[in-house]
Amino acid sequence: MRAVGFGSFQRKSIIYFVLFTSFALLAFRLFQMQIVQQKAYDTKSADNSIKPIEQTPLRGVFLDRNFNVIVSNIPAYTLRITPAEYDTSLNEIIETVIGADRGYIGKILYNNRLYSKYIPVRIRRGIDFNTVSWLEEHSENLKGVDYVVEMQRGYPSGIVGAHVFGYTKEISAKQLQEEKDYYTPGDYVGHSGIEKKYEKVLRGKKGFNYVLVDSRGREFDKFKDGEMDTQSIKGEDLVLGIDADVQRIAEEEMKGRRGAVVAIEPSTGEIIALVSSPDFDLNQFSYVTTRDYLNKLYSDPDKPMFNRATMSLKPPGSTYKMLAAIAALDLGVITTSTTFYCGGGFTFGRFFKCHGSHGAVNVVHAIEKSCNTFFYKLIYEIGLEKWYEYGKKFGFGTKTGIDIGEESAGFIPNTAFYEKIYGPNWPKSIMASLGIGQGEVSVTPLQLAQYVALIANNGKSFVPHVVKGYRDDMTKELVPFKFKEINTGVKKEVFDIVKEGMFLVVNGSGTATHIRMNEIKIAGKTGTAQNPHGKDHAFFIGFAPYENPRIAIAIVVENVGFGGTHAAPIAKKLIEAYLMKNNITSPREETKPLIENQFIGASLEN
Repeated sequence: MRAVGFGSFQRKSIIYFVLFTSFALLAFRLFQMQIVQQKAYDTKSADNSIKPIEQTPLRGVFLDRNFNVIVSNIPAYTLRITPAEYDTSLNEIIETVIGADRGYIGKILYNNRLYSKYIPVRIRRGIDFNTVSWLEEHSENLKGVDYVVEMQRGYPSGIVGAHVFGYTKEISAKQLQEEKDYYTPGDYVGHSGIEKKYEKVLRGKKGFNYVLVDSRGREFDKFKDGEMDTQSIKGEDLVLGIDADVQRIAEEEMKGRRGAVVAIEPSTGEIIALVSSPDFDLNQFSYVTTRDYLNKLYSDPDKPMFNRATMSLKPPGSTYKMLAAIAALDLGVITTSTTFYCGGGFTFGRFFKCHGSHGAVNVVHAIEKSCNTFFYKLIYEIGLEKWYEYGKKFGFGTKTGIDIGEESAGFIPNTAFYEKIYGPNWPKSIMASLGIGQGEVSVTPLQLAQYVALIANNGKSFVPHVVKGYRDDMTKELVPFKFKEINTGVKKEVFDIVKEGMFLVVNGSGTATHIRMNEIKIAGKTGTAQNPHGKDHAFFIGFAPYENPRIAIAIVVENVGFGGTHAAPIAKKLIEAYLMKNNITSPREETKPLIENQFIGASLEN
């Protein structure tokens, strides 16, 4: 009996121990969960009952260099559907009302199927007032269908600016996957131009309103009376180097032409105007772009979506002659006293024709008269590798790094290039054409503008850029961005000589005397690039005022003929518009040229 009693007591002790230990562990766990880890579990619980309602921020606007608004935000209606409340049998009716293709709504809803059915899905931005009226009229029969007022891009200044500003479009599935921490389906993002390049600056910061939802995701109250809600923060307003008036005039001048205009402030690298013609209507991209309009753009043989200012490649013709002059002067190969005789051409293996018989000319008058013979000979004095080296100093054969994204690098040949094609004994006669900007050398209008800006500012400037900085919301003042400085390392006296030749092109007896002005002294260089497929391309590069350059410009007009006839007059109008408006005329005191002008006779265009 004692043995049985002892065994029973032992079993009871074990049971009590197990129960006590279990209760102790349970109490400890409850203490841990409710006291020690309270915040963590509160957060986890909130995740199951709180829904953040996204507040889209206003996108930053664009201001020109004078703080005039040139790209704004304007209200627009957006059609939405809440899948949980929507009857898909309405798809075809609504698609007809908004002018969408059959299956359009179904595709959008399918792409958003992984998100809560209680979150509204954007179906179409920019619906017109007639559509809104129809929605209001039939709202009782359109459960789950509504519209909200959102913002889309507006262009109040009358500037097209298609290739500069760029446009926004709905985020793609790939972009959404890459940046899902910020974007949600239906968001619009910058797709080209500075809209794309400065997307993170322009988009602002999203805000959120937090609401309580039931197990089915339906909203029923604010979370903590809205104490946790955050306001959206507007994107930064960008201040551009663009001058709205000059840009507008440039666009008007290029209407009906193919080509490009690029104007730069030499000392800063700021883009004053950039036009690629033909262009396209950005208003068509503010909301859903119609298929008809896209087909029209894609099928147009003039390729309006192609940015000729930064991507079109052509031989620069005579505008490139200053590059050889700069290299030769800086290397000490020639001085202002050095002359070459022009009897109408140059022979090296074969005869290379000049457009005149200029006699003995030095570098200044060779630029003024655009004497081919002088520059045929000069490139052999310099040597191909040095000519190539100086081309690189001025940004040829490489991308400028402009802040609108798309651009071509162009090409300048060197010894290695010709050896690859012809072998070590490549024909040296090829070099003659390079001296006058023909042959294998190819450049963009933007590169030419950077080149003439560097000449105007004695070899120094900054990477060309459209955006200067952003406007501080509090002070309303410009906060500048930093850009890489360019320094060619070429001596100032070299530029003085070359600029004198360019001055005489317009103000002496050169190829652009018809754009001479009394109020503003312009220096420039015409060019006519050969085109085997039709009329030659017209070029003009220049800067003004001569003694204090404030604008440098490059004009390319395709398939029209002489540069002085077709490109130079456009440059004159833009220079006059910019400098006269800003009262920057700086009349030049008449000074004696570096050397006497000994050439007398009619000049021919080149």
